[in-house]
Amino acid sequence: MAARLRLFLVLIGLLAAALAPASGAFAHAALNGASPADGSVLPSAPSELTLTFSEPVSPLALRLIGPDGQARPLDRYQLRDQTLVISAPGALGAGTHVLSWRVVSADGHPVGGSVLFSIGAPSATAPIAETQADVAVRALLWASRIALYLGLFIGCGGAAFAVWVSPLPPTARSGISAALLLGLAALPTSLGAQGLDALGADLGALLQPAVWRAALETTLASMLAIAAVALATGFLALRSAGLAGRIAGLLGAGLAGLALASSGHASAASPQALMRPAVFLHAAGVALWAGALLPLAKALNKPDAAATLRRFSSRIPAIVAVFLGSGLVLAVVQAERPAALIDTNYGRVLLAKLGLVALVMGLAAFNRWRQTSQVEAGRLSARRVMARIVTVELALMLAIFGTAALWRFTPPPRALAIASAQPATIHIHTLKAMADMTLTPGRAGPVAIAIVLMNGEFGPLPAKELSLSFANAAAGIEAIERPAIRGTDGVWRIEGLSLPRPGRWSVELAILISDFEMIRLTETVEIRP
Repeated sequence: MAARLRLFLVLIGLLAAALAPASGAFAHAALNGASPADGSVLPSAPSELTLTFSEPVSPLALRLIGPDGQARPLDRYQLRDQTLVISAPGALGAGTHVLSWRVVSADGHPVGGSVLFSIGAPSATAPIAETQADVAVRALLWASRIALYLGLFIGCGGAAFAVWVSPLPPTARSGISAALLLGLAALPTSLGAQGLDALGADLGALLQPAVWRAALETTLASMLAIAAVALATGFLALRSAGLAGRIAGLLGAGLAGLALASSGHASAASPQALMRPAVFLHAAGVALWAGALLPLAKALNKPDAAATLRRFSSRIPAIVAVFLGSGLVLAVVQAERPAALIDTNYGRVLLAKLGLVALVMGLAAFNRWRQTSQVEAGRLSARRVMARIVTVELALMLAIFGTAALWRFTPPPRALAIASAQPATIHIHTLKAMADMTLTPGRAGPVAIAIVLMNGEFGPLPAKELSLSFANAAAGIEAIERPAIRGTDGVWRIEGLSLPRPGRWSVELAILISDFEMIRLTETVEIRP
């Protein structure tokens, strides 16, 4: 037993080392600013379009939809840290244009949006950019994620049970093999669905090469590659004996945890030195527990069920403690505040999952403290009751998988809070003067403003005074005026300003160059709720 424990710890150490992050942690990407700004009216066509995000991103699909509704792909762009600089196509006509963008963030999930700007004057009817994912695609994403969970948890976990606890009855072996095969089938399905979601395409575009290229740009591709190795290792464990089988069984469960720790909301959260190992331990623990349910239910129908039950009971408490403890860490970091359990979709999914887990734990506790001793005493009725209860546990576990798969569509409160705290940025460019303005945070309420003034050639602009005014005509809010103070670093700042409503605000900068010269710059900025 001591040798097995040492082997387990060595493998865990190697897998945990593989989880060490190579770079900083990221949340869900959010658009911080755009040039031209959303809703702006330009006197002439811009030469380039810029999108600035809260973290580095990879472009998936960029389109410019003109006033006539025709979409033009944007293939010429540069990535400059967190800013995407796009070369504007030539011959942009007057009217309203829509820059439709879709990028993949660091957590592997695609995000998208649109920026509207007009040349000359706004069009009577603005063109429409479709950004909503197809319902069938979302259903495919959800179903393929459940199938993958079945393969990684029931399949790999069941294979580990076979070599570490007890050989599988024929019916259980067939069920475990079927779960592994289902997981393998989920690999290309998940990848294709990811590509469709990444491009915002419908199910009919599944065979297009661009869909698969887009999927390979996301971190899901590496996760599925690790999952494939985990599933193959599970098959190997089922067909191996002795030490080789034990190593393969434990490694399969560990690789299942590693796969899920390599992509997703939780794995991208900060601090990654805590979160990635927590995801790994949670997923590996779930695999070892959930994977034992089907073999245990079938084993309880055999006369030697007591021996199998004793071996399982001696090993499962530590595993349950690991996945419950790591799950608690993940929930606390992701939710951040108790109220998020009620007022966010992620929190409501978490509550549903916790309710199902509580039911499973309650049934497991009943089996351990009331039924186990009777089974070990050889009572047939107790074996039958426990087998039925374990079967119910398995059904509840499938419901947990389906509930957890919904997190694919629900950014956690942590990510929402980070996105909400991101600044809003404005770049105003004229021939005589330019300004870079940052509002922190970029949401309604108190904001701090920093402004860098430049001349038309990006050099310093000497100014005697600077004042700002904000107005929101749609909300009936007249101009809010504030003077700016220049710091020793040359940056002009405003503190203590509060923007009471979200929405599109008009901004005017009044720059006093001398007693005889005043430059006024105007732009709009979108303030988030």
